[in-house]
Amino acid sequence: MRKQAIFLALTIITAAATALAADWPQFRGPNRSGVAAEGGLITAWPAEGPKMLWSYKGLGAGFASVSVVDGLIYTTGVEDKSEYVYAFDLNGQLKWKKDCGPGWTGQYPGSRTTPTIDGDRLYVMSGHGRITCFQARTGQQIWQVDTFAVHGGRNITWGIAESVLIDGRKVICTPGGPDASVVALDKMTGETIWTSKGLSDKSAYCSPILAEIGPNRLLITMLAKSIVCLDIETGKLHWQVPHKVNYDISAVSPVYTNGILYVANNYRRGSIGFALTENGTKCEKKWADKTLDCHHGGVMLVNGLIYGASSSEWVCQDPMTGEVKYTQRLVGKGSGIHVDGLFYLYGEKGDFALVKATPNGFETISSFKITLGTKEHWAHPVVSNGVLYVRHGDTLMAFDIKAK
Repeated sequence: MRKQAIFLALTIITAAATALAADWPQFRGPNRSGVAAEGGLITAWPAEGPKMLWSYKGLGAGFASVSVVDGLIYTTGVEDKSEYVYAFDLNGQLKWKKDCGPGWTGQYPGSRTTPTIDGDRLYVMSGHGRITCFQARTGQQIWQVDTFAVHGGRNITWGIAESVLIDGRKVICTPGGPDASVVALDKMTGETIWTSKGLSDKSAYCSPILAEIGPNRLLITMLAKSIVCLDIETGKLHWQVPHKVNYDISAVSPVYTNGILYVANNYRRGSIGFALTENGTKCEKKWADKTLDCHHGGVMLVNGLIYGASSSEWVCQDPMTGEVKYTQRLVGKGSGIHVDGLFYLYGEKGDFALVKATPNGFETISSFKITLGTKEHWAHPVVSNGVLYVRHGDTLMAFDIKAK
């Protein structure tokens, strides 16, 4: 009986620790969705905001978010025309910093992409289409491929802004070359596995998603002038839907749910729902609405509804029908994630809020202002292991949000 009691106690302790601890291995979280299951977080903040654990100034220019895995925090920045990957411990101490090639120095200079961590390796794509694989703990470079040189890729107006997707042994990226809009590289060597034959559209600042529909494993992404679906194992093109947006900006990753593919764009384009049939190999437009014209802040699927920021308001929308449930200003245009039942919203003017969604509207629980850092407030927030990470230009901040 005593052994059973001890076992039960250990099980409860382990379950509680697991509920709290959750790594954030890539852009937009464990499933690239902006939604994570981490628990054990405080449900309201003091008036001045949650306690800041530390801040680090000196990341260089950039809009990249962070990844957090096995006690290390990773991000990117541009200094002296070079792009760097930085690794910090959980106390904000710089562990290593490695050059991964020329950085973006055009309009809105700085890094764009968030590192993707897979096992003991880190993968990152620069604003100039160069993919580098590092040893995650030490920063030792393992391989590097210039996808523009190898695959005839062409840069876009504001630089490549794609965080690469890892699937099995493949690194998926979008250099936008002839017969190589999308490419799969071997994650161990950088060698080419496949290219998207017959598909030559440029990249569009979008990070791709993987959708498993019936027996099919599908790669879906937004390109400069189309939305595409490929077989992730072979690169075979299943369908391509024309999709023209101002400035060729389709920066919001699509969302797949219950037979519907949801896409959103800025510049009054709004959102569209496509019905995917025949296990995702066929696509047909089902509805369109202009309310949620999301720019690059991402959208979240929570309890069957889509949440995201329009040009000025936050929107709740039904992805099945396009019906807008409600809108509200909140922090204004920005990015957001959903963790432990609440939204963490980061506005482009530095306002940060903890928000609850109700059946009838949003309820702001707490808010504060991000005052450190430089330039635009464009990096997406991250929550990992009870800590909220906010990157603003050259500064990374960590806030304690664990329930005591």
